[in-house]
Amino acid sequence: MIYDEEDVIRLVSEDKWMMDILRSAQSLNLPDWWVCAGFVRSKIWDVLHEFNERTPLPDIDVIYFDPSNIDEEIEKNYENILKRHLPAIPWSVKNQARMHTVNNDLPYSSSTEAIAKFPETATALGVKLEDGKVVLTAPHGIEDAVSFHIRPTPYFRETEERMKYYYQRISKKNWKSVWHKVEIDN
Repeated sequence: MIYDEEDVIRLVSEDKWMMDILRSAQSLNLPDWWVCAGFVRSKIWDVLHEFNERTPLPDIDVIYFDPSNIDEEIEKNYENILKRHLPAIPWSVKNQARMHTVNNDLPYSSSTEAIAKFPETATALGVKLEDGKVVLTAPHGIEDAVSFHIRPTPYFRETEERMKYYYQRISKKNWKSVWHKVEIDN
């Protein structure tokens, strides 16, 4: 079972595939970096559904925060470096110091603030390595992830436009077809 953040850290730490991904991301030496979203949430749901095989992910989200260089091209360079490390991984690297412009928002102050503004609380999770140990950030806690509740983050609840995007995303992702215990909350 998964009861608290230490359980999530243990699950990630004991997963060689996940640790290889974290080590590869760490090798970039990016400021305020995290591997986030489905990478963490899917691991939790797979374990709690007692799946014997990992659910495939459409991408592995590596985020970082570097306001000194917000050129999107550098993100592609980082993705190419990661592809040389682990070519079978569908890497996606994004500098959160520029993502506020993509999201039509005020500038973010950190990667954790950006994670807090992800669409769903259960997806607003990130992990990284510090001094060889897994560290977890969960701005909205892990309760929704471990109880299979999909609900919008407070940020997405603020406007009708964001909620419209949230509902479209939930429909498109169709997580319940993979993880039958998932419940969609409003």
